[in-house]
Amino acid sequence: MQNITWYVNRLQLMTTQEIHTRLKKTIQDSFQKYGFGLAANPPRYILNRNFSFWFHTDMKPQPQKAYIEQAKLVIDGHIPIFSIQNAQLGKEVEWNQDPLSRVLAPKTFGKKLDYRDPDVVGDIKYLWELNRHLHLVSLGQAYALTQDFQYLAGLKSHLQSWLEQCTYALGPNWSSPLESGIRLINWSILWQFIGGPDSELFKDRTGTEFLDAWLQSIYQHCHFIQSNHSTCSSANNHLIGEAAGLFIATLTWPFWQDFHTWQEEAKELLERECIEQTYYDGVNKEQTTAYMQFVLDFLLLSALAGRQNKVDFSIEYWMRIEAMMECIASFMDKNGNIPMIGDGDDGYVLCVSLEKQFSPFKSLLATGAALFHRQDFKSKSMHFDHKSLYLLGKEGLQSFQSIQANFNRLPIRTNFPAGGYFILGKDFETTREVKIIFDCGPLGYLSIAAHGHADALSIYLSLSGLEFLIDPGTYAYHTKQKWRNYFRGTSAHNTLRVDGLDQSVIGGNFMWIKKAKAGCQLFETDSNADHVIGWHDGYMRLKDPLLHTRKLSLDKDLNILFVEDALRCIGRHHVERFWHFSEKCSVWQDKECLWAENQGVRICLQSIDGQMELVKGQESPPRGWISRNFDHKEPSWTALASNEINGNTTLRTVIKLFA
Repeated sequence: MQNITWYVNRLQLMTTQEIHTRLKKTIQDSFQKYGFGLAANPPRYILNRNFSFWFHTDMKPQPQKAYIEQAKLVIDGHIPIFSIQNAQLGKEVEWNQDPLSRVLAPKTFGKKLDYRDPDVVGDIKYLWELNRHLHLVSLGQAYALTQDFQYLAGLKSHLQSWLEQCTYALGPNWSSPLESGIRLINWSILWQFIGGPDSELFKDRTGTEFLDAWLQSIYQHCHFIQSNHSTCSSANNHLIGEAAGLFIATLTWPFWQDFHTWQEEAKELLERECIEQTYYDGVNKEQTTAYMQFVLDFLLLSALAGRQNKVDFSIEYWMRIEAMMECIASFMDKNGNIPMIGDGDDGYVLCVSLEKQFSPFKSLLATGAALFHRQDFKSKSMHFDHKSLYLLGKEGLQSFQSIQANFNRLPIRTNFPAGGYFILGKDFETTREVKIIFDCGPLGYLSIAAHGHADALSIYLSLSGLEFLIDPGTYAYHTKQKWRNYFRGTSAHNTLRVDGLDQSVIGGNFMWIKKAKAGCQLFETDSNADHVIGWHDGYMRLKDPLLHTRKLSLDKDLNILFVEDALRCIGRHHVERFWHFSEKCSVWQDKECLWAENQGVRICLQSIDGQMELVKGQESPPRGWISRNFDHKEPSWTALASNEINGNTTLRTVIKLFA
């Protein structure tokens, strides 16, 4: 019944063109199921060396011990995946099994496999994460550092078992071209770490047989992606990841004539989608900070691989990459915190840095500082991490070291009018920093807005580099539907809910069938005060339509944030204002106000119109939770102010800041 509802909702959002495209795709899949149009017997490859390594595998990150220890764990089958950090999958990994639930997915035709059904595949996120082969790169790293053959042997064992178990076109690992693209990128990095076609791994007869099998699968991966690109309302980050995997693969293994054409097509896709899926101000159109770094990696790795092999991308492409980095730098507070806006699933394209304090966002800024010679990016990153070292090598490190860090230009931007985010604050990058991010942006990208949250007019607040009012994250994707709906619903954000309804209407785990429109009608800033006014029409769908407008005014002399929620309607409504605090905050109430403290820094929150209720870790209805990592949640304080209104009403909240 649930699947039927999903398909009905999905059909309602499709245009005539999309219905035609998907019908055509369904027919194609049906033919492929019976072997037509598949690359079952790839053409014979011709080894050549017309490829320049784009990954600087000669770098020696210090200390080396962590990489060697990690590789030994991988050889023994210890592979951390999301909430199972001590996963022991054994030396004989079952690649078609969900490591969490131990459900073994059937080896039926992959494109027809219902990966949304946990009874069939378990939690597909866990299964796919294992099969992205990010963990196998550590074997290549250890070999490059030590030249110890045991790491090559371990790599061969894992890859060989994968090739044997994951028969082309069958099973869950042939159901998503995005997953194939990510796997190809990690295989490309592995290929470079072990020395390419001249690797010791391929020297004897069994090595040659293994090379043949691996290259055959690589061709099949590329054919699978090229034949099954995400289209229409699904053409979001998936399409960029697919194109990146295909582009990098055709550069890495230029052994087939088809690859020249596929490379041109993939590059054209990357050029187009880079501009199409990113606003000019650098905001990712999916309205999620996690996917911003995910997509940025795809775009950046492709550009670096292309540049090294004399396949250059346009100036506009590079400018959009720089704009995305600028957006990240602007959102980041002085301690490196980034609000968890929209969906986030701990998804990474590659994991090559084992530094304890590694931050994927700071890493991108370190790479950007060296690439674009940006003082402001260096000021935010401060450290040239191991991932940046592998990407840019000694020249990148020297470029980074030559830059004088400059905090005077921060924040880099305070308004992102296309993406719909506005930053209020003062004393940026100091111990007195006040940073407020106000969300007036769209729900998400394309008709289903798959990764957006119902968070219009939500507020994020950081003081002195410490988080106070936060976005609680995501927690779940394909399973735990109650929690999936809660974490992306309106009540999980620092905004206002009417009549117990979300601003936008959920139609499925990655679908919204009615979407609130939002915008900003005023943004002013000077040395004394910041003002911003945003609106959304999500509740205009009610029988008694209601328009919500929120005004923020920051008095920089008094250190007070004034919040005014104007509700324009005729009849009666139940209104709730939510305030979600970092799990690191102590929160309590007295007669004066509600207090929150984080490492000695405090705020005082007063609801001028009514009392506030404090909730923490409530199961039903869900309330008072935060999820910093996929499939992990913990209790955190949430304050709730409830009001019954009748006709036009303005509700006021005062937040005093003691930074």
